[in-house]
Amino acid sequence: MSEIIVILLRTIVVFIIILTFFRFMGKKELGELSLLDIIVSLMIAELAVIAIEDPEVSMARGLAPIFLLILIQVILTTVSLKDQRFRDLIEGRPVMIIEKGKINQTNMRKQRYNLDDVLFQLREKGISDIRQVDFAILERSGNLSIFRKEDTSSVFTLPLIQDGVIQDDHLKVIEKTKEWLLSELAKRGYEQIKDIFYCSYMKGEFFIEEKDKRTVGK
Repeated sequence: MSEIIVILLRTIVVFIIILTFFRFMGKKELGELSLLDIIVSLMIAELAVIAIEDPEVSMARGLAPIFLLILIQVILTTVSLKDQRFRDLIEGRPVMIIEKGKINQTNMRKQRYNLDDVLFQLREKGISDIRQVDFAILERSGNLSIFRKEDTSSVFTLPLIQDGVIQDDHLKVIEKTKEWLLSELAKRGYEQIKDIFYCSYMKGEFFIEEKDKRTVGK
């Protein structure tokens, strides 16, 4: 079999494998890829070139490290879906940049996020003055989610529980304590935090979704 045919066949095989891999990653925009996704994608791209171009490397040997990376990515992604702390470690977590109209300089320094970055993203949203902003959150993707002051169409709600984990930072923002949250949930019949998939609070009302997918608003 001529070398050009071998390269073409290898290209088709590698293409199908990589396409299948990205399908398993789920529907994500490029800007929403996690650090793990990006690292694995770059490494697979490099290994794919070797598997295609080097005729001295057998197909099995060329594909073995690719399958290993895919396996690692699947395992880590599965764990991160079940464990928020692990997900925060791998992907990072949203960070409050503007809180109640005040810039959080400590969080900016931790994220290596400067004032030019903030102003640029505000201008992209049509905001020329920081005083117009009530809250701004730096998302995992690097985008800035902005909530204007006196904007009733943009209701700002913070999750207090995600995947069975209490969000202490968010409790501080609404000036509530963990004890208060536990007490309020107990009044509504929720004794085990680990059983709650999502819980948010706004204007005295809770929205609670249990891990068994049964949605309850109380």
